[in-house]
Amino acid sequence: MKYLLIAIVAALLFIPFLGAVHLFDWDEINFAEAAREMIVSGNYSQVQIDFKPFWEKPPLFIWMQVLSMQLFGVNDFAARFPNAVIGIVTLLTFFHIGKKTGDEKLGLWWALVYAGSWLPHFYFKSGIIDPTFNYFIFLSLYFAYRIGYAAKPTRMAIYSGVALGLAVLTKGPAAILIAVLTLIVYWIYNKFRIHIKIIHLVWITLFAVLTTALWFGYEIISHGWWFVNEFVIYQWRLFSTPDAGHGGPFFYHWIVLLIGCFPASIFLLSYIQTARGKSIYLQQSTESKDFKVWMWILFWVVLLLFSIVKTKIVHYSSLCYFPLSFLAALQVHRLLEGRFTLKGWNIVCMLVIGVILGLAISLLPLVGIYKADLIPHIGDRFAKANLEADVPFSFGEMAYGLVYTILVIVSSVLLFKRKTRQGLLCLFISTLVMIQVTVLHFVPKVERFSQGAAIDWFKSFVGKDVYVRPLSYKSYAYMYYTKKLPPVNENYYNDQWLLEGPVDKPTYFICRITDSDPWRAHPNLEVIGEKNGFVFLKRK
Repeated sequence: MKYLLIAIVAALLFIPFLGAVHLFDWDEINFAEAAREMIVSGNYSQVQIDFKPFWEKPPLFIWMQVLSMQLFGVNDFAARFPNAVIGIVTLLTFFHIGKKTGDEKLGLWWALVYAGSWLPHFYFKSGIIDPTFNYFIFLSLYFAYRIGYAAKPTRMAIYSGVALGLAVLTKGPAAILIAVLTLIVYWIYNKFRIHIKIIHLVWITLFAVLTTALWFGYEIISHGWWFVNEFVIYQWRLFSTPDAGHGGPFFYHWIVLLIGCFPASIFLLSYIQTARGKSIYLQQSTESKDFKVWMWILFWVVLLLFSIVKTKIVHYSSLCYFPLSFLAALQVHRLLEGRFTLKGWNIVCMLVIGVILGLAISLLPLVGIYKADLIPHIGDRFAKANLEADVPFSFGEMAYGLVYTILVIVSSVLLFKRKTRQGLLCLFISTLVMIQVTVLHFVPKVERFSQGAAIDWFKSFVGKDVYVRPLSYKSYAYMYYTKKLPPVNENYYNDQWLLEGPVDKPTYFICRITDSDPWRAHPNLEVIGEKNGFVFLKRK
């Protein structure tokens, strides 16, 4: 009965209004466009972008989006629906594992802590690959941990290998790197003793290879090595060099987890403080202790690995959400059982971060209301033009953030007064509700500022036999929102031909205002409009 209740609540949290806002460039539109092109081209083996091979990602998540689009049509809701389903499955998995590791209360708190924290919840309402990728890696490591305690360890090894293979098919060999590093660190931490025997590693490897061979093997047999070779080269470049615009300091992901995983991150800090105590375990079984060790190691492996990796993108550390939420839920469970008391500095830290988030949300409407006064003080031309978008705001909208701020303060006061259960429920449930408000009310308005004008322009070309291309900036939106068909003329891929050659269709371009000067001066182009930071041009 509890499983059904969790599934229903999760479905209500993750599924409604998935299409309320356009997909965001790059990642969301990238994957959705690949799925759309699979449907249009009928080529379900190779991932394509602009109807040319795209070897940056394997196809599993794209296939999931294809199935969703076959059910719901090619739209934004369908692109995000697979992650909503993964979100439901994830919360059910947390409840099951938490109940098995400790008791039902731990399982319920794990689900609530995860769903009631900002980024962990928000990602299940997105169309990016990482929530699905993270789930399969987590499953693989969970089944590997279970090898030492299950009645049929070989079955656990097989499950682990299949899950690892699915993770590779979702995003690539980073899954293998994370799994192997976690296994090695666990082995060293456990003084070179491990429940996983050589034969179990063989089974894991065998079924991981068999699972990945469903695509890699087929692709190699059907089309040779070139596509797979380009895929491997890209993955190596991603780890070894920073992508343009995606560098960052070593502590980038530490800050992301502290702020983005609020309020779970506060209880992780508390956990770190009390981790040396023997009472950290819910029960004194070796199995429960061992799972905590696996989660602790997974957290640090992922955090340190992606702190070292040159490319810094928010969702790279999102696998940390799984162990972070478990350790936070474990600490919440201990707190409710009276095994320790929350330190004053933990509550103060919670209060500071919560109030900052609440005030940021409450001040957002003021940006829209007083944008005319702010624009002269902004140096970036594109940002200034973005703010000119006609997006209505009112003072009444400040109430959302102010109410959240008040509820965080109330939660803190309750925790100070040792009214622990009331304080925790107030904190996590208010955050959960505020996430829904933010996604439904504020994100669409932010999207109108950031890319709304461009998306509207692209959508105006649906069904028209024209060429549309961006100039001086990278985008996938022009393909997805124009519902672009495969080009008949291969010259389309040649920018020089589109700009100066004998084009055979009306040809349109878009650029950002910051890059527009040389294109305004181009003898073959004429400006046909500009809006909110985007300049629209047509080939003469």
